[in-house]
Amino acid sequence: MDVHQNASLTPRGREQLVRRVLYEGETPRAVARALGVCEKTVRKWVVRYREESVAGLKDRTSRPHRSPNRTPAPVEEHVVTLRRQRRTGKQIAAETGVSPATVSRILRRHGLSRLRDLAPAEPVRRYERDRPGELIHLDIKKLGRFARTGHRITGFRQGMPRSRGIGWKFLHVCIDDASRVAYVDLLPDERKESAWPFWKLRSAIMPASASASIA
Repeated sequence: MDVHQNASLTPRGREQLVRRVLYEGETPRAVARALGVCEKTVRKWVVRYREESVAGLKDRTSRPHRSPNRTPAPVEEHVVTLRRQRRTGKQIAAETGVSPATVSRILRRHGLSRLRDLAPAEPVRRYERDRPGELIHLDIKKLGRFARTGHRITGFRQGMPRSRGIGWKFLHVCIDDASRVAYVDLLPDERKESAWPFWKLRSAIMPASASASIA
């Protein structure tokens, strides 16, 4: 619970206040003086405790019990209906005769402020093969080599020579669409002399079928 930064009493402090008045026999005036609050505050928490027990010592909402100037329910329903017809706030205000600010508050209260709120988002549809080996995903990631620790590790960028001419490494990645089993190998290049042995080794390790295809 968030307590106001200028609050004199927390719920636990109110319990202590009530206990001092009802069970320890102190007067409301003495308790108010000791806690730095007015006597009226002490009596208020004592009354709430007698009526509602400990639950009455918690903070209450500042929302008024009655709102005479609130937009009538039929008008609010009309605003919501027009919004579901994908009308803009200005169009709704012009048709219903209420201010755009009131329309905005009504739409925010009903969770319809944005047009995308009018229709729920479609669920994520993930395609997937039924049997392992029917579809294999291949990818190659090119990785630069380093002769020394870089600035991202040491934190020193200036005065460090760049690693030029060191070369590259190629990360060959293979993922089965159905089982999501992956096979990865770090090879010196991406030529057929490296890619084809990688594929044959993949076939020996991962599940495959006669109808396997490369994507």
